[in-house]
Amino acid sequence: MSLQGKTVVITGTSSGIGAEVARLARFQGAHVIGMDRNDPTLTLDGFVKADLGSVAAIDAAVAELPARIDAFCNIAGVPGTADGELVARVNYLGLRHLTEAVLPRMPRGGSIVNVASILGAEWPLRLDLHKQLAAAKGFEAGAAWLRDHPVPQATCYQYFKEALIVWNATQSQEWFLGKGVRMNCVAPGPVFTPILGDFVSMLGEERVQADAHRMLRPAFADEVAAVITWLCSDAARWVSGVNIPVDGGLASTYL
Repeated sequence: MSLQGKTVVITGTSSGIGAEVARLARFQGAHVIGMDRNDPTLTLDGFVKADLGSVAAIDAAVAELPARIDAFCNIAGVPGTADGELVARVNYLGLRHLTEAVLPRMPRGGSIVNVASILGAEWPLRLDLHKQLAAAKGFEAGAAWLRDHPVPQATCYQYFKEALIVWNATQSQEWFLGKGVRMNCVAPGPVFTPILGDFVSMLGEERVQADAHRMLRPAFADEVAAVITWLCSDAARWVSGVNIPVDGGLASTYL
């Protein structure tokens, strides 16, 4: 597996999974451009500072990106302890707008990787709603749909990870057939990152303890990064439209 000579744009490179993907992609020969609201904490080939919850900021950031982008990784996100509207804007609406803005710069054979979550596994329970939101084209149309279908704060993180998985599935084949660009999701379980504590607070100690016996430990960020960089590579050239759990088998224990 190699990313030699590829230009890879990665959001969320200032910490956690995004930083590990950037580090591994550069090791594999990629030219890596980072995007984050915080300054980078590792060596990159380029960096664009951006608020990924603002359409104007996203559009300005895209204008600074290279003309050709071989792989694009949506890793930036905010936890469910943040305001629900911000979770919607960053984790779904902004992600979707940014991806659609980057797509014209991607050649055939390009790859998009979205980071979802094991907490999005219940998407089948709300499939019709998620398909309606996916069909609301554009940031403002999506925001209007959400005003008519408000999401409770307590479940906003899970809801928008479910919505991301459904949008990934329903949109991916159109882009693969029409543009030759693949799009996939990776769904991590708990990961040792700076926001792990936010997830414990969001889920509550009872839920965390109930799940503790189901896994050996939370993942290390580099264990998730390896799967993301593989999806960016030509080795995954026939993988499109899927959601890959990277959770140490946690999801399998719910069957």
